[in-house]
Amino acid sequence: MRRDFSDVTGPGGANPARVVAAVRAALAAEPRIGLPRHPLALAFEGGVLTMEGELETVAAKKLALERGAAARGVHHVVDRLRVEPARRMGDAAIRDHVCALLLEEPALGGVAVAARAGAEQRVLREPVAAAVAAAIEVEVAGGVVTLNGEVPSLTHKRMAGVLAWWVPGTRDVVNGLEVVPGEEDSEGEICDAVRMALEKDPLVDAGQLQVTSRGSAVTLTGVVPSWAQRLIAERDAWLVFGVDEVLNRIAVRA
Repeated sequence: MRRDFSDVTGPGGANPARVVAAVRAALAAEPRIGLPRHPLALAFEGGVLTMEGELETVAAKKLALERGAAARGVHHVVDRLRVEPARRMGDAAIRDHVCALLLEEPALGGVAVAARAGAEQRVLREPVAAAVAAAIEVEVAGGVVTLNGEVPSLTHKRMAGVLAWWVPGTRDVVNGLEVVPGEEDSEGEICDAVRMALEKDPLVDAGQLQVTSRGSAVTLTGVVPSWAQRLIAERDAWLVFGVDEVLNRIAVRA
């Protein structure tokens, strides 16, 4: 979410100490970010805010980035935030798990998959048709999964990102997949991607869940049989590329 920063005062721009203090106050005011239990390092120079540290959830990461970008004087945010992994895993193990999920996903059946480790690329699946250029390359460094290549739709891009996040050792996902041909994003597209994530998650009974969106904010309604499923459904929505807010109005009925 962008703001109008045209009224920043001073010939040298905003005062770095004041900007950092304002950002830290905004982060502390949002309990879902989890400060001070998860302290962050903040630096500001020349309109660029750098945020570094490890947070508990993807929701906390996205909320922290939004609060940082909304601060007066901030024109750009350098994202060095990571998410605390559910289980510590080596980069090779994370890469193998991500590739396995991509290969098993029916919606990505026509997409080639390759694993990269340094200068070496290992092709795991060729595209179904020679004329189809769709391909996903997976690289992992420091628990950060980077997805590069081309896919035919935003749905494919978002599904690949969710699958990467589902690997318990993942600390961040850099989704660099390009949609070819280009596709206009919409609230309906975001809703469809969240519904797909919920339906594909074996830990969620999505039969009685509904998804609506307004801009990048998603609202979940319906019924699940446990509080654990309610939390997992919200987590899945946060994992979807382009979702910046989740309102969880799911009821729990055993």
